[in-house]
Amino acid sequence: MKQHWRFLLAAWLVAMFATAGALFIGEVMRIPPCNLCWYQRICMFPLALLLGMACYGEDRRGGVYALPLAVAGSAVALYHTLLVAGVIPKTWVPCSAGVSCADQPLEILNGVQIPWLSLLAFLAITALLTVYLKKTSK
Repeated sequence: MKQHWRFLLAAWLVAMFATAGALFIGEVMRIPPCNLCWYQRICMFPLALLLGMACYGEDRRGGVYALPLAVAGSAVALYHTLLVAGVIPKTWVPCSAGVSCADQPLEILNGVQIPWLSLLAFLAITALLTVYLKKTSK
C-alpha cells in the first residue's frame, strides 16, 4: 500500500494547483467568478484540504470521501465547458446577474478557457482517485 499513496499525492497536488490558480485569478487578477465557477470552487477547495489530510494520515477513506466531490465538480465543469464552447444554448445559462457564465473573459495558454482547465483538473483527480481506490481495495 505504501507505493499506492503516490496516486493520492498526485490528486492532492492537482487540487492544490487548481485551488491556487482559482485564488490567483480571483484575488490577484481581480476577475470575478461566475455562478458556475463558484460551484466548481465549492467542489475543488474542499478537495485540497481533504486530500491533503488523507495524504498526511495515509488514510484511504479520504479518497473515498473526495471522489464524489471530484465527480460533481467534473459534471459542473463539463456543463460549463459545453456552454462556453457553444454546444449548450446560452438560454440555458444559470447566471441571471453579474458575470456571464457563457462569455468567459479569460483565456490562457493560447486560447484555453478556464472552464476547460477546471474540467481537466477534476477529471485528473477523478482518475487518480479511482486508480488509488482500486489499488488499495485489495
